[in-house]
Order: sequence, then C-alpha cells, then structure tokens
Amino acid sequence: MQETLQAADGHRLAAYRAVPAGKPRGALVVVQEIFGVNSHIRAVADGYAADGWLAIAPAMFDRVERGIELGYTPADIERGRELKGGCSNDHALLDIAAAVDTVRSAGKVAVIGYCWGGTLAWLAACRQPGLSAAVSYYGGGIGELIDLTPRCPVLAHFGERDASIPLTVPEALRKAHPEVEIHIYPAGHGFNCDQRGSFDAPSAKLARERSLAFLNACA
Repeated sequence: MQETLQAADGHRLAAYRAVPAGKPRGALVVVQEIFGVNSHIRAVADGYAADGWLAIAPAMFDRVERGIELGYTPADIERGRELKGGCSNDHALLDIAAAVDTVRSAGKVAVIGYCWGGTLAWLAACRQPGLSAAVSYYGGGIGELIDLTPRCPVLAHFGERDASIPLTVPEALRKAHPEVEIHIYPAGHGFNCDQRGSFDAPSAKLARERSLAFLNACA
C-alpha cells in the first residue's frame, strides 16, 4: 500500500509498504535502483513481506520529481541517471532514515538496496544508526565510499560480468573490510531483476537465499 513519510528536514515522500501475514520478523527498507519505486521494486518488497518482513520502499526521487516509475530501455536508463544526478547522499540518507523510523515498531530494521540503492545501503550501514543489517546488490558507488566503516553487518552481492562495476570494487571492499560478507556471481549488472535482459535466475535465487539467511541471522 502507498503511504507518505516525512524526513527530518520536512520533506514529504511517498513510500510503498508491504505487510506480512503474521507478526513481522522485523522490518526491511528496500532502496530502489535508478528506475524509481516501479513494479520490480514493489515485487521485491512483496516478496520479502511474504517471507515475514514488514517491507517499505521509499520513493528516493521525490525530491527531484514525484511519481517516477521507469522501465529498462536505454532512454529509461538515461532518464534514471539524470534523476539520480539531482539527488545528494545526505538527502538520500534523510529519506532512508524516515523509512527506518516509520517501521521501527516491527522490531529490528535492516536495509537492502539494488544498483544505486546498493550503494545507499552501504552508506546507510556506515552512517545510519540503529540498523541491524545491510544488504547491497551491485552497489558500484561503494568503491568511492570504501573508507567508511559500517556500524552493522553487511552482505554484498556483485556480478563478475558487470560491465559497470569492475571486480576491483569487491576486491577492494574485501581488503578494506574483511568482516563484510561478499559473494560474486556469474552474471551481469541487474541480475536480480526479472524485467531486465541481464536477469540471471540461478544467481538471483542464490543471492536471495543468502540474503534471507543473513537477514534472519541478524534479526
């Protein structure tokens, strides 16, 4: 269901909430790719709700333009990058914090992000207090934030055939933060998204199983 959140600076943003059938295992903030809170991100939230998590996906582009839902064409990718360019990390963290605050009643709160959201999940792990865990999928920007120190356990997934993220990024992450759990898959960028040509079903399945086990262990 749709709802409205308010960040600490007064900004109001939309969010998609997916509610589990029974008592939540905890809460999970799902951080979008550069395509907005589209049908894929809503499906991700629904999937984790089916596994017992109260999931919420904040609309991270609302500070630039509201109601963004993009597909995966070259034009969509260009548009998503343009929108992302108008978003600052500080504002993104405020919006993630607003999502964290609104679901705290469900128990411990973790964050999971994809692509741009994967980088933001790492940033939140390092700068957002009170998270139980963070899961990052192909967060290419982590390489520029590697000097930060996470405050909670982190799991990171990368694709070995990702044209936009060289393997030097997970290698540097492993060297700088040996406590971070890192997995590399025989897949490209966006391998978790079944709406993209780069979707890799076996890698997506395995990464999701590992993510669930990690989140459950940290709950």
